[in-house]
This record gives sequence, structure tokens and C-alpha cells, in this order.
Amino acid sequence: MRKLDICIPEEVIASKIFIIRGMKVMLDNDLAELYQVETKRLNEKVKRNLSRFPEDFMFQLTEEEWENLKSHFATSRWGGRRSAPFVFSEHGVLMLSSVLNNDRAIEVNIQIMRVYTKIKQMLLTHKDLLLKIEEMEKKVSGQDDKISQIFDYLIELYIKN
Repeated sequence: MRKLDICIPEEVIASKIFIIRGMKVMLDNDLAELYQVETKRLNEKVKRNLSRFPEDFMFQLTEEEWENLKSHFATSRWGGRRSAPFVFSEHGVLMLSSVLNNDRAIEVNIQIMRVYTKIKQMLLTHKDLLLKIEEMEKKVSGQDDKISQIFDYLIELYIKN
């Protein structure tokens, strides 16, 4: 195997990783872009090798998940897709290099795996901070109704005076 010296900035790869159903995943079209293949071709290779992609390696987004993901972006970067995309977990991305079976896929996968590893290390390093934020969220959640009632009382008092 010859080395291609592909260098995709880590930020580019990291920006294509989303958390869906509690898993870090990448969209089929983003992976196809990184591998420099058509999304249609990537999905064809996967469908020919479905036994390599159990549900925890790859799944198709529901319409609701797809709409929710698109709503996080001001512009549509996905064009006119007819169906919700497939997403691949870290293990699914690893498996893709074996079904695509080319030097670029192997090189890109190595870079993606390095980014996944860095994300894991960062999460472990900042786990205590994440736990504190989670605690704060739990304390504040459920207070919306109480805050709303306070505003209602204040409005009533203002109207009466």
C-alpha cells in the first residue's frame, strides 16, 4: 500500500461528528465527501455488505432526527435528499474502509479514528466539569412553571396597581 499523505484538518473532521441517539456518528454524505466518492456509491457498497453493519455501526435517521439535525444549521448543506441519511458510528466508520477498499479510505479512516480518540480523551479530561453542568441542569429543570407563575403574579399586581 502506498501512503497518500492526505491531511484533512482535525476541525473539519470534528465538525462532521454529531451526537444522535447518544452515539457519536457521521453522516453518509460527509463521509463520502471525505473519501471523495459519491454518497450513492458509498451507500451501494454498504448495502452489498450489510452483514458488516449492525445497528450500532450504522442506522438511518428518522425523519424527525433528520429535521432536527437540519434545523441546527442556518443553510441547508445537504441539498435535496429524497430520504434521511444513514449515519455511521465510530465502529461503522472503521468498517467502511474495508468495504471501500482503497488507499484513500484507509488514510481518511486513520485520521477520523485519531479525531475520535482525541474527543474521547477530551471528554474524559473534562468529565468532572460535565458532571457539574449536568447537576446544575437538573436543579434548574422543572422550574419553568414556577418562574412563569411568578411572572403571572407580577403582571397581576402591576395591573391591579
